Amino acid sequence: MSSLNLDRAVEIFAAAADGTVGLEEEFSLLHPATLDLVPRFEELRDAARVEDPLLHASITGELISSEIEIVSGPGCDLHDALARQRERRRRLFALAERHGVSLAATGTHPWADYRAQQIIDTEHYRRVQDDLKYVAWRNNTFSMHAHVGVRDIDRAVCVCDRLRPVLPLLLAISANSPYLDGRDSGLHSARTQSFTRSFPRCGIPDAFGGWGPYREYIELLVRTRSIVEFTQVWWSVRPHFGFGTVEIRICDAQASAAESDALAALLVACVAQAARDVDEGVPFTDPAPRLIEENMWRAIRFGLDGRLIDFAGAPDARGAHAAHSSRDAHEYPAREAIARLAQWTAPVRGELGIELAFPERNGAQRQRALIAAGASREEVFAASALETRQTYSEEIKV
Repeated sequence: MSSLNLDRAVEIFAAAADGTVGLEEEFSLLHPATLDLVPRFEELRDAARVEDPLLHASITGELISSEIEIVSGPGCDLHDALARQRERRRRLFALAERHGVSLAATGTHPWADYRAQQIIDTEHYRRVQDDLKYVAWRNNTFSMHAHVGVRDIDRAVCVCDRLRPVLPLLLAISANSPYLDGRDSGLHSARTQSFTRSFPRCGIPDAFGGWGPYREYIELLVRTRSIVEFTQVWWSVRPHFGFGTVEIRICDAQASAAESDALAALLVACVAQAARDVDEGVPFTDPAPRLIEENMWRAIRFGLDGRLIDFAGAPDARGAHAAHSSRDAHEYPAREAIARLAQWTAPVRGELGIELAFPERNGAQRQRALIAAGASREEVFAASALETRQTYSEEIKV
């Protein structure tokens, strides 16, 4: 999965099928009464081996022992992946309840002390800790990722290029982490500030234009002993060499199952539409990194409550962006990001049967409304954890 055999990566993408989908969701492990983080990952993983082999095969670790991730495995399409993931969620919540553990799905834990968290004992995360030290220790964050199959590695890199300006919109839509280190951060996605702004080779990638320049970059990293596995390139969108997918990694974990499903649908639609646009030669101009970064900050700080900047003019019905002067840039309400992406992806969504249904307010907005109403930090987090438990844990026999 983390191999740096680049010739093999080319072969994997050559054999990949467009539109396969894999979903990954990270949850914090909590004490049921105090809602403090508890280091119970290894216990739950080992219990699943005995009690629920299907779930055990879908559990992975994510840096700290107070975090657990479930993966859908490869679905033939979005609908298949969602069905697989819903079953695994229910099984995970049932397992956790049997073992006296609660689960939450916010991008950060509101008050946990990162210095008290234990790094899980795997070769990969030992390497991460040895290489990054404080940067790794500090990263107690929780996210949602989506993988979408894209045939041909050159095409996959071009799809990643086209998704660069979309990433801040997806972050604003998914923002769900106002608290960090025991205080209201004033941000909508403290997770992004803590992780994306801290890790190396993270955030918005450069535009490469194809596999050749991308491969040269990876080879440089290997030659200079910067990385030993490709997963050390932590960008918010990347071609996954082991799966033959484009992986979007920008989003906070989602408080409710319905939001997670809607976000997965949007991510899949964006990758599929970008691939369609590449195939059809829809005009596109790569925005300068400084412009995308301006929207990234706005998404981190204000989420859907703020305003984003349209630097190139809104995409037309085919997703085309004209190369405009900076004088043409203008602001728009961040909430419009959902409608803009819905319009752009309408062609592939119609073909794939993908519908979008987001709530009126996202997780960060709901938490901020409680904060504004005078709720305590503990009350805000308890409300979010309750919503997660009620929506992710539909009963299933295991």
